[in-house]
Amino acid sequence: MPNKKLKHHIKLPRHLIAMVFMKQGESNQEEDTEMPNRDVIPKNLPKVVGGGEVKKKNVQADGRNRRALGDIGNLVTVPAVGAKLQTNVSRPITRRLASQLTTAKGQEPVQKNKKKPIVEVTKGVAARKVGVPTKAEATKKDYVKAKAEIITVICPDEDVKTVEEIPLNVRTVKKSGKTLTSILTARSKAACGLSNKPRIQIVDIDAADVDNHLAAVEYVEDLYKFYKHTEDEHRPRDYMDSQPEINARVRAILVDWLIEAHKRFELRSESLYLTVNIMDRFLSEETVLGRELQLLCISSMLIACKYEEIWAPEVNDFLTITDNAYVRDQILVMEKAILGKLEWYLTVPTPYVFLVRYIKAAVLSDQEMENMTFFLAELGLMNYTTVISYCPSKLAASAVYAARSTLNKSPRWTDTLKHHTGYSEDQLMECAKQLVSFHLDSGAAENKLKAVYRKFSSPDRGAVSLLPPARDLHIGSYR
Repeated sequence: MPNKKLKHHIKLPRHLIAMVFMKQGESNQEEDTEMPNRDVIPKNLPKVVGGGEVKKKNVQADGRNRRALGDIGNLVTVPAVGAKLQTNVSRPITRRLASQLTTAKGQEPVQKNKKKPIVEVTKGVAARKVGVPTKAEATKKDYVKAKAEIITVICPDEDVKTVEEIPLNVRTVKKSGKTLTSILTARSKAACGLSNKPRIQIVDIDAADVDNHLAAVEYVEDLYKFYKHTEDEHRPRDYMDSQPEINARVRAILVDWLIEAHKRFELRSESLYLTVNIMDRFLSEETVLGRELQLLCISSMLIACKYEEIWAPEVNDFLTITDNAYVRDQILVMEKAILGKLEWYLTVPTPYVFLVRYIKAAVLSDQEMENMTFFLAELGLMNYTTVISYCPSKLAASAVYAARSTLNKSPRWTDTLKHHTGYSEDQLMECAKQLVSFHLDSGAAENKLKAVYRKFSSPDRGAVSLLPPARDLHIGSYR
């Protein structure tokens, strides 16, 4: 007899059996799911009434290999929350599982500077990577890119700009290492004439006098800046038109006589240059008669000697060299008149002040060059046009340049001389030519004013006046 209870068990509805499996699958969502207990479904079903067996239409013989009815291909592999990805787990997609998938996806580390292709799945369309163009789109973009990549090249190193169209896919990039800033800087220097210029070398001419307190090394640069700034304030103006009884020739005779008197008294060079300056400045302010010109000369020298000399000549000494043409009171009255007109201002930058500095700036100067420089400077001192046309610093610098040219010094003008004088070679050329022409005329037989020539023809002056003048300079007569 068949068992009635078993028969009643077998007749459970099929949808109920499916619900049992579904219940069991949902209860194990937080861990790996095993197949349903094989005890739920017996392996061998009992025979039913009529002597036959129940056909195993939807049941496999071994429950160990059976899968849940809910597994119809919509399960995905998902890791547990906070756990690593497990590839062998299958679950049905639920709301909670979807939220876990989103959380797990957001926790994945993102690699810097690397974008992972996103796979876009569209129903009825083959999967492709988002952002990756298709073959047709790539062909279209390449055509547009090749058309747009036409550049204009302007050569920055040429004066004439050339325009050339070069496709980028054909152009070859040369790494020159030059930046835009370096190119602009180079072009600016070239426009200013600073490119490929040798380095300027300036010698410290005061290095040897650091321990000499009388040299005033700490202040010498400032002193000469002041001299150059104020030299025009104390220059004589053109006074020939305002003097009825004097001209350039008469003035040259007076200066020639002063040089003879200066040599006879064996005075310092500073006294000669200051004497001529005082005389010219007074003539610029006051009209002097012809008979008083020599009186003006000796009175000016008396003032200069009192200012420059340690032992100045006395008034009687000046009366002697004039053969007593004047009396003592006349000299004193003229002295007072000169000082009053010049407002007692005697500290002025004469050519001698600059000569001393510029000869020192010649660095390799010797006694011969020094004598030649003073010889040419005193020749210029006698010429009225030279004194009026050129300031004392330019006259001194031109004398140094003319002396170096006469003695064939090389180079004729150095960076050190240019730095200390403030004049270039071109700026001194005109005045230097005049001084060389005076050198040529000083030894001429028809020239009667030979005081400077005789002074520098003596052996103690190196006989520099006997040397031939610089022939390579253009020589003309400026008398």
